[in-house]
Amino acid sequence: MGYLQAAWESYGAFLAQAPIVGTVATAVVVVSFVVTWAHFEQMLNHNPSEPPFVRYYVPFIGSMIEFGINPIAFIRKHQRKYGNFFTFLMFGRRMTVCVDIDGNDFFFNAKHSSVTAEDAYNSLTKPVFGEGVVYDVPNAVLMEQKRMMKAGLSIENFRSYLPIIVQEVNEYVDRHWTQPEGTVELLQCISEMIILTASHSLLGPEIRKQMHEGIADLYHTLDSCFTPIHFLFEWLPLPSYYASDKAHAELDRIFGEIITERRKHLGEKHTDMLDIFMESRYKNGELLSDKHIGNLLIALLMAGQHTSAATTTWALLNLAANKDIVADARREISSTMEREIPASADLPVPSLEDIKAFGMLDNIVRETLRIRSPLVQVMRKVIKPVAVPNTDYVIPAGNYILASPIISATDEKYYVDAEAWVPGRWNSQEDDGLQDKATTDYGFGATTASARSPTLPFGAGRHRCIGEQFAYMQIKTILYVLLSRFEFELDPKRGMPERSFNSMVVLPMGPVLCRYKRRSD
Repeated sequence: MGYLQAAWESYGAFLAQAPIVGTVATAVVVVSFVVTWAHFEQMLNHNPSEPPFVRYYVPFIGSMIEFGINPIAFIRKHQRKYGNFFTFLMFGRRMTVCVDIDGNDFFFNAKHSSVTAEDAYNSLTKPVFGEGVVYDVPNAVLMEQKRMMKAGLSIENFRSYLPIIVQEVNEYVDRHWTQPEGTVELLQCISEMIILTASHSLLGPEIRKQMHEGIADLYHTLDSCFTPIHFLFEWLPLPSYYASDKAHAELDRIFGEIITERRKHLGEKHTDMLDIFMESRYKNGELLSDKHIGNLLIALLMAGQHTSAATTTWALLNLAANKDIVADARREISSTMEREIPASADLPVPSLEDIKAFGMLDNIVRETLRIRSPLVQVMRKVIKPVAVPNTDYVIPAGNYILASPIISATDEKYYVDAEAWVPGRWNSQEDDGLQDKATTDYGFGATTASARSPTLPFGAGRHRCIGEQFAYMQIKTILYVLLSRFEFELDPKRGMPERSFNSMVVLPMGPVLCRYKRRSD
């Protein structure tokens, strides 16, 4: 103890006599120690049977900062060096990246007994969606809940949703875009349109009616928990967790009152998900509790809100920079509906067949999803060592596996001028590039099993997004209304925004300014 005290006193005296030199020397010693520790840590943990490990210089932190700044650039850089499978350290978690079509197929079709989405996402989604739903239940129960949701996404229901979406968008722009021309924060406007159209069509008129009376604010409170910090620091007593509990309690009360009122009028049929959930049963005959009905409604709205808002916003920004494509889309709309479309709120409601026949709009959405996928990475947690096919690699339990389909979706190997937004490429491009069209039923209906495709914006396998058809219908209908009624231009000062990687969903970097001008008939 005496030696340590003497050394500390000598060090203090040295700092007092030469503070600048002392500080620099201290920093050099600390950095040298940290880098040396990281070096020996990697040497001790090296295992040639595992995917190659990205070198890091700070223990525990690893490559977190470089990955967080630009995950796409990080993955591409190390893909060139290590191939399609490699591991990096991120805040104590070992993340094994799986990219290109081999990585996509391995990731999305890995056996549930070896890798799970529940263990990867529960800490992130439970504060948002609530208990007893989605990733807070065993996978078999989740598959049953997806089956219930899919029952509400029927062709018959879609037909009833179309006039609702057209009405909501018309009312929104008439209420907010009141001038003949102006500049708007496009992402904010589109986000509001998405949540209003989805809440009215999917959740029901009673819930939509209360969106401006507090429910929207409660959703925003829950949404504040869906950030990278909540994945990395799940054990911290963050204020957002307490706010989330209060928001859930209030939503339980509101949804409970609406469900009770619905039960008083069971003879009235609705085409929304609230009716579906109230009538659905698990395979054992058990009905959903009112709390779980409410939590599934939250999950349904929150799961697609950001992704659809991001896709619609990016589509409009690119259209604002490509007037010729807008003109072609308008001509196709008029030709398909066999009439001139008025540039006012009186525009006709397209049929579901019309929406499906809007090939230009379909290509616009598909191309936007290809180059501006809202989700840069998706994750699973390895619970049992899993071998990577056609390699000598074995990924150990405890690792996370991470897929990033946008890497292959913007690879020149699969698409000419891959980083360019060219909707017309889908006129000749094979629909999805899948090499295997076989389907599998995981418990919620048949879905394509293979993930050997360069473009997978809705995932694949047991966790494939069941809302794909609704998303296309919703986005194309919103574009139909907006392109019919307005001209759009990029803000001359801001231009085309860069991507922001600060949240779980990749959004345009704000403020997302865009100019609109009302069209005249």
